[in-house]
Order: sequence, then structure tokens, then C-alpha cells
Amino acid sequence: MATVAGVDSSTQSCKVVLCDADTGEILDEARAPHPAGTAVPAESWWRALCAAGDGLLDRADAVAIAGQQHGLVALDADGRPVRDALLWNDIRSAAAAEELIAELGGPQVWADAVGSVPLAAFTVAKLRWLADHEPEHADRTHQVLLPHDYLTWRLRGGPSDPAVEPTTDRGDASGTGYWSPTTGLYRGDILAHAFRGRTPELPRVAGPAEVVGRTPAGAIVAAGTGDNAGAAMGLGITNGDVVISLGTSGTAYTRAAVPSADATGAIAGFADATGAFLPLACTLNAARVLDATAELLGVDSAGMETLARQAPPGSEGVVMLPYLSGERTPNLPHATGSLHGLRPETLRPSHIARAAVEGMLCNMADALDHLRTAGIPIQRVLLIGGAARSALVAEVAAQIFGLTVAVPEPNEYVALGAARQAAWALSGTAQPPSWPTRTVAEVRAPNDSAIGKRIRAAYESARQALYAR
Repeated sequence: MATVAGVDSSTQSCKVVLCDADTGEILDEARAPHPAGTAVPAESWWRALCAAGDGLLDRADAVAIAGQQHGLVALDADGRPVRDALLWNDIRSAAAAEELIAELGGPQVWADAVGSVPLAAFTVAKLRWLADHEPEHADRTHQVLLPHDYLTWRLRGGPSDPAVEPTTDRGDASGTGYWSPTTGLYRGDILAHAFRGRTPELPRVAGPAEVVGRTPAGAIVAAGTGDNAGAAMGLGITNGDVVISLGTSGTAYTRAAVPSADATGAIAGFADATGAFLPLACTLNAARVLDATAELLGVDSAGMETLARQAPPGSEGVVMLPYLSGERTPNLPHATGSLHGLRPETLRPSHIARAAVEGMLCNMADALDHLRTAGIPIQRVLLIGGAARSALVAEVAAQIFGLTVAVPEPNEYVALGAARQAAWALSGTAQPPSWPTRTVAEVRAPNDSAIGKRIRAAYESARQALYAR
């Protein structure tokens, strides 16, 4: 039996799954934590991969890594990081993104050039920040990699072997702001402009099923990809499916046959890991909203759900705007969270708990609306991530989205997608292997949409009040 390993190097931890290459059955898995923060040593990801992969990677015939998108890993000429890696959720580059949009002619120019309008999260904005605020580090930067690129390179023997060529894939490259999903080429002019004339080396963009090398133990190493493209591959999404992932951040994305170019900046025109495209709207706040609220109320996740069920839908007018870490969609990098509509009779743990659930999902409904506005057909929602394990979250999601919500079996879908990509590279076939995904719950869209509309209207009213300040 051939086995494959898939790695999810996420913001919080490294997860490794060992799977049967033919069926996708998980044979073993492990994880190791990453340090907290929005800027961390890239070496810490490698240490976590070695710890989580101990006893698993050496049993695999092929390996692939999916990693958090956008992060900036700047290396010197000897392959050493010049500073801690800046992660996707580091907002110090927000002003740099705004500058770049204006300097190159506005949002439409960016959307046409690279499929997306840059935000603080994008690598291109982080490069501009580095050039302006740490020019000595910028001068030492010989090569720029993304988190998954860095780990794939290390897995193949870099930097100890100078012959190992760094690689990336189209899914992760599409989140940099200097690679075009439409042409499949880097935009060196954009890179040089953003980095104040500097032109660091970039990793080669490998094909979806390409074998990019081998581990020192001889296992095939596949191209790998970004985390969202990895999850899409792990779930095996088809036309009409929209994935809503409720992890640290929230994402709404779907598979598309043609690239997108949204000048509003709400939709990132990413590529996927199969050769197609992955239009995506992202929020900075999702499961963290529930976690923070539960901590405030002194309960665990089960207690949070129990409390929220004690309040009626709409929380009798209590609304939470969940911008605890600023926000990306809408683009409010310096916003803060807020509670609205409090009265003596609603200042209760139950109402605050339910407002947190509804606020998080209203924010995701806004992301869904952006996909609808772009003409993307939506038939059902696949709800994944830590917060999707709550039955109440799925029920309220169907109410607010007005769509059937399916909850796949809780699993490490980013790591599974990487494993499926590894199996594809191992097989040498034209299409990735077909691995089943089991649905554990399905909540039909309610016949009466009035409740969901009322919740969203109250949320929008509170949001407009925020904008008016």
C-alpha cells in the first residue's frame, strides 16, 4: 500500500496526516504548535514540521505541504532569514497597500494585472513596508519565499544543498500581489516597484501535479500550495459549492473555470491547486470571536452554545460587530469590535453569546454576497473549521445565508488536500485521485427567510453607525 503525507502549516500549528494514497483514509496524524504572534521565526515552522512529522514523514512515499498564504519569508544570499517572517494577519503593512494601489493607477489596474487588489495581508504590501521601514533588511534580501515555499525547500534539503531550487505553486503565488493567475507569470515590474527598485529572486512556479524533488530519505515531494487551495482540494469541491471556513480567520471561496478580477478588492482572484481558479473573500475574524466571547463569559465552547440558545434569534436587538483584529472584508484594518443595542433587559450573557454567533456569521454573509455580486453561482455552503463543530452555528448560518448548509466530517482538510496532491504527484495521472468526503450534518435553508433578513438588517444598521463616526 502506497502512503502519502499532507502537511498543514497554519498560523497556530503544524498538522501532519499520513494517508492511504488510493482511498485517502487517514492512517496516522500528529501536530506541533507554532509560536504566537504576527511575526515569527521561519525556523520555528521547520522545527514544528520536524516534531509533528517525526515517525510519519519517513513512512510516506510522497509528501506535500500546504501553508498559510501571503507570509513574507525574506532570505539572504546564504538562505538565512533576514528577519522574522511577517504573517498574513500582520497589519503594519496596511498603509503600504493603500500607497501601492494609488501609485499603480488604482484598484482596477491591480485587479487586471494580478487578479486582486492588495491589502495589508498580501506579500507585495509587506515588501513595501520592509523597504520603507527596514531598508537594511531589504538590502540583504536575496530571495523571497512564502511559508509553504520555505518548508518545501527545507524538506528537499535547502539551504544545505545549493542545488535545491525553491519552488511554489500557482495557488500560493496568486496571493503575493506580483503573480498573475491570468497569464501564469510573475510581474517583475510590480515587484521592483513595491520593493523600491530591488529585484529579489522568486521561486519557480511548479505545475499542480509536478514532482519538485525528493526528501533526503527518498520520498517524492509535490508542489504543495496555499492553505485555502489545500482545503478546496481536500474537500473536493465542485461547481456551486462555496466553502465557508471558520478558523482563526474566515474565508468564503469556490472553484471557478475562469479567473476573476474584482476592482472593489473584496474578492481575491486566486488560483487553485488543480489548474482552475479560486475566487475568495476573507475576513480576519471568525472563530476567534466565539473564543474571545466565551472567555469573557467564563465558559467553554459547549457552555457558549448553551448560553446562546437561551436567547432568541436576533438577540432582541443586541448586535456584535466582530472586528476584534481590525478587518479585511470590509477593509477596516484599524477597526475594533463593538456591541450595539444593549438595554437593561438584554445585558445578559445569553444575548451577548448569541450576538457573537450572529455577528460572526453576518460578517461571513457579507463575504458571500461579494461572490454573488460577481456572478458566481452558489447552491450550498460547506461549513468547515473549528467553529463549524457547533450545531447552533450551522443552524444560524442556514438562517442568515438563506442556503442549505452542509457540515463535512470534522477533519484536517488543508492537510488532507496536501496529501491528495502528494498522491496525485505519486500517481502521475491526469486528475487527482477521488477521495470521498462524509457529511455529518445538513441544515436546509429555512422556508421563512424573515428571521435571517431581520438579523442582517440589524447588523447592517450597526455597521452603518460605525462608518458614520
